[in-house]
Amino acid sequence: MIASVSGRVAAVSPDGAVVEVGGVGLSVQCTPGTIARLTVGEQARLATSLVVREDSLTLYGFADDDERQLFELLQTANGVGPRLAQAVLAIHPPREVRRAVSMGDLKALMQVPGIGKKGAERLVLELRDRLGSTTSDTSLDGPAPAGLGSVTPVAPWRDQLTAALVSLGWTGKEAEGAVGQLAPVADEQVAATGAVEIAVLLRQALRLLGRA
Repeated sequence: MIASVSGRVAAVSPDGAVVEVGGVGLSVQCTPGTIARLTVGEQARLATSLVVREDSLTLYGFADDDERQLFELLQTANGVGPRLAQAVLAIHPPREVRRAVSMGDLKALMQVPGIGKKGAERLVLELRDRLGSTTSDTSLDGPAPAGLGSVTPVAPWRDQLTAALVSLGWTGKEAEGAVGQLAPVADEQVAATGAVEIAVLLRQALRLLGRA
């Protein structure tokens, strides 16, 4: 198993990054929140999980080891594969996932594209006693962990956010509509911090699409 990769970030796209390790560029699939913390040309460390299939080898990357462990644990539930587990972490930080499962918050779990009421109930039933404390995790809720760059979009935030929503199952028209509504929020972020936080906008976009 490849537990982590460390190296220069060679490229970033809406659904992943390329990290150069020992002269080899490794393609790593990441959530928007993790991608937003990577900067091309800078050094980064990503906790990783290698998913092996008959016709593919896919490396998934995470902000820290705890997020990777949660990704792997989510897949032990019936009906949850790597893409759905990654979608859960794209919508909710680890602490919120633990809270939702431990408290039986089906509504929060159903915000994830691909999880309906029965799927949410199954997650609660199968994982409630296995996810650990809801207070021990702070990943993606505060400052970037050591080894990851600051929040620096490498492409226009509209393109990143639209691509992220489409990859989670929304149509291009739906994604563009939500992105348009969030333009004032993005402007406020830039005025306050000098950067657009894609992970925050993604969660707000999914709330808008859920209400629609």
